[in-house]
Amino acid sequence: MAVATMGVTVLDCPDPLRLAEFYAAVLGWEVKERDEDDWVEVHAPEGRRLAFQKSPGFIPPQWPSLEHAQQFHLDFDVPRAELESAEREVLALGATLAEGDFGGSRDFRVYLDPVGHPFCLCIR
Repeated sequence: MAVATMGVTVLDCPDPLRLAEFYAAVLGWEVKERDEDDWVEVHAPEGRRLAFQKSPGFIPPQWPSLEHAQQFHLDFDVPRAELESAEREVLALGATLAEGDFGGSRDFRVYLDPVGHPFCLCIR
C-alpha cells in the first residue's frame, strides 16, 4: 500500500507568475493565481498541477554542472513530426536550447526555461 500520492511539483524561482505563464503556454494549462505573490500554480484540464514558489535567493542550476546541479528536470512529450515546431514555440516563449539531439541520433533535446531550470522535449 502506498504511503502517499503524488501532489504538486514545485519549482523555486524569482518571479512565480512569470514562470507560471511560461509553463502554462508550453503545456496549454491554466494559470491559477492566489492572493499571495510568492506561489502560483498552473492546472491541467485533468487536474495535474505545477507550482512556482518565490525564492528570493534563487540560484539557477547550470546544465550540465555538478557545482550548481539541476537536481531534477521536466520531460515533455511531443510527436516526432511536431518536434521542430515545438522547439520554435518554446524558444519564442523564452526558453534557450542547451543541447540538441545530435542530428537526430537521440529522441530528446534539452532546454532551459527563462530562469534556468532544464527541461526536455522528448519524442513520444
